[in-house]
Amino acid sequence: MNVTHPRPRAPRTTLVAALAALLVAATGCSSKAGGSGADSAGGVTTGPGVGADTIRLGALTDLTGPYATLGKSIVQAQQMWADDTNDRGGICDREIEIVVKDHGYDVQKAVTAYADIAPDVVALPQVIGSPVVAALLDDIERDQLLTFPQGWAASLLGKDSVQVLGTTYDIDMIAAVDFLTRTGKVAEGGTIGHVYFEGDYGANALEGSQWAARRAGLTVVEQKIKATDTDLSAQVSALQKAGVDAVLISAGPAQTASLVGVAASRGLKVPVVSSAPGYAPQLTETPAADALEAMLHVVSAAPAVSADLPGVERMVRDYREKYPDSPVDSGVLSGYNAALVMGDDLKKACALGSLAREDVVAAHRSQDDADTGLGTPQDFTDVTRPASTSSYVLRPDRKAVGGLVIAEDTRKVPGAEDYLAGRD
Repeated sequence: MNVTHPRPRAPRTTLVAALAALLVAATGCSSKAGGSGADSAGGVTTGPGVGADTIRLGALTDLTGPYATLGKSIVQAQQMWADDTNDRGGICDREIEIVVKDHGYDVQKAVTAYADIAPDVVALPQVIGSPVVAALLDDIERDQLLTFPQGWAASLLGKDSVQVLGTTYDIDMIAAVDFLTRTGKVAEGGTIGHVYFEGDYGANALEGSQWAARRAGLTVVEQKIKATDTDLSAQVSALQKAGVDAVLISAGPAQTASLVGVAASRGLKVPVVSSAPGYAPQLTETPAADALEAMLHVVSAAPAVSADLPGVERMVRDYREKYPDSPVDSGVLSGYNAALVMGDDLKKACALGSLAREDVVAAHRSQDDADTGLGTPQDFTDVTRPASTSSYVLRPDRKAVGGLVIAEDTRKVPGAEDYLAGRD
């Protein structure tokens, strides 16, 4: 079993680093070797990816693989942010340009794409896939390239330049078990199944479910699957034989639809809880739609795109206007939130006098209460911890924008702090 092991604690980045960046900027030089210099217009220190008139950002995405729908949503949401930012005058008197590379969820293609794009961008507000980011971790850290993965494995924590936004998969599953027990869907002594992808995603999610199950007096029945497995009949049979009272799933939308649809057809009508990557609004148009609405809940650090939060409503309105033929899903919110965070980081770095890569990282790590208006505030100062330990519970609704509505508002995940303390 591929289990994520506890990571050594890395040093905390504080405002001292940001103030040091300001001091460096005042001298007109960057601490990054070979690529930074003083911008003659405004005296802002620059580096790779930053010109006199442009700031170039990179996206390593999946537009042709298993997460192509997610990739398209994120790319479009971030381009919408860039266009709007440029219409408002850009950042640091420069226009934002996003360079997109499709890796199709193939790690080797992603490594090649990174080598191609890295010399010419200042940061990466989008990299899809925990395996992809894992393969690039050392390069990203060496290049001091601020990166926001669209992957939430805890194994991606611990690097100054890599920021997992929101919760990690283990925290999601602790929230899922809490939801099941707190609402009386599973009692002490009960049994829960956990269907999960092999690799960092599933292994990290399993860590969370096993920890929470032990704490609640539950038994976990494991079912590991591959990303290519789209018929979960065998897994449903095994879970039914084990007499599970509920099922957790840490996989993709196709697997969630198969699990719930097959379970319902075979009379295993138990609660199912997924993390956000396991659901897409397109599932409401499948034969499993009725079963999904009856059985499924989704734990997520972000609210549903149907939420009546002003920032979310504004994002949905703008996205529909710009991309009228594209659905508004959780990928739109995830991508737009990442872009807003990146924008704030660049503005802060500019105000401190340097857009050199390492100073953009320092500006990011100095923020302990970042709030984009699209969910809960996040703390980026500790590289070893998730940015948030709060979670929403959502449920499918085919009539709602994005196919989800809020079942429970955001709340701190009970036990999360104890769990994280135990990993230190």
